[in-house]
Amino acid sequence: MIHKFRIALILSIGLILSFTSNSEIKNPSVTPFAAGADVSWITQMEASGKKFYASDGVQTEGMALLKSLGMNSIRLRVWVNPTDGWCNAADLLVKAKRANDLGMRLMIDFHYSDWWADPSKQNKPAAWSAMNLSDLKIAVTNHTRDVLNLLKNNKISPEWVQVGNETGNGILWETGKASVSMANYAALNNAGYDAVKEVFPTAKVIVHLHNGYDNAMFRWIFDGLKNNGGKWDVIGMSLYPNWYKTVNDWQNANRDCLTNMNDMVARYGKEVMVVECGMSWDNAATSKLFLTDLITKTKSVTGGKGTGVFYWEPQCYGNWQGYALGAFDNSGKPTVAMDAFKNSTNIQISTFDDLTYKIDSVNKRIVFNKPLKSIDVYNINGSFVQSISTTNSIPLYVLCKGVNLLKIKEINEQNQTTIKFLNE
Repeated sequence: MIHKFRIALILSIGLILSFTSNSEIKNPSVTPFAAGADVSWITQMEASGKKFYASDGVQTEGMALLKSLGMNSIRLRVWVNPTDGWCNAADLLVKAKRANDLGMRLMIDFHYSDWWADPSKQNKPAAWSAMNLSDLKIAVTNHTRDVLNLLKNNKISPEWVQVGNETGNGILWETGKASVSMANYAALNNAGYDAVKEVFPTAKVIVHLHNGYDNAMFRWIFDGLKNNGGKWDVIGMSLYPNWYKTVNDWQNANRDCLTNMNDMVARYGKEVMVVECGMSWDNAATSKLFLTDLITKTKSVTGGKGTGVFYWEPQCYGNWQGYALGAFDNSGKPTVAMDAFKNSTNIQISTFDDLTYKIDSVNKRIVFNKPLKSIDVYNINGSFVQSISTTNSIPLYVLCKGVNLLKIKEINEQNQTTIKFLNE
């Protein structure tokens, strides 16, 4: 029987390339976990005189401060024609430039409204109010294209783009209200999706729903989109314990969210992300527990498909706009809740065909996406070191210093995968 051997080279827990015997070299998928924040209010806060401070009291630009706390991604909303100008395309560009200059990954959140779009309202922009479905599709396309081209012309490339915000019942009501016409919602969603791909073909398009614990709603929307030709790359969700079935029962909210995430992966085969979360700023210790557990659970999603967690407006403080779910105290300093994001990006997810593994430098383990029959460890000279049976992970302390060969056998599979790993 012929066995296939796939060999991967990893340097300093960073995956470089793989190849199969008698075939060409290919690049594997390597994705760092996205630890992020929506900071769309930041320019408006600064204009009102708000300042941000590191824990030692040093005044620091807000996004740079968040990056120093372990975040690697920024999310920004955009409205069509807001009356006060905040969160319009020009304001978006100012913030996107700052994130880009910091080397942070970027998510753009289209509301397709002049103001908030959320589960209670998905109002059409005033200029679109009399449009029929055909005209709305054109308006969505043009608005999406124009905003993204503005970014592109300034050498800014978002990694993710949301087509709608918390669209648990569609967008652009009543025309695109899912409970009225799922077909209309799918058509408008696809207008946004196609416009994103036209400008940024590799950007991942997110469909974002509220209440990440509500599996029935997620199945209803995504089954409806699927049955009507709807397109998406990532399933985004919000999770706020304050709006859970039992208020602030974060443990069960996180548990139900993980169950939902795993079901979304199994049902649709797409990545999942928590694109909004938050807890009361003055309950920081509990918020840290909530966030730490949520990040851990998201990283545990089947197949490494839980790819990020974003806090919504953590920099808010002093009862800004009446919002109390930030993660800064009244002096403008981050609370202990933000500690949950420290080292949260240290897991990289790497994929070879259907075998996926994470290099977890926090817990110092190599974690695979499935149970394995065995992992045999050899040193660089080919001498046997140790064998671990019926497992899905291996602790790094088992490995020799220097180069190791890990020969992996999958349960009920004939293939043997060999990984070459440098343990420094």
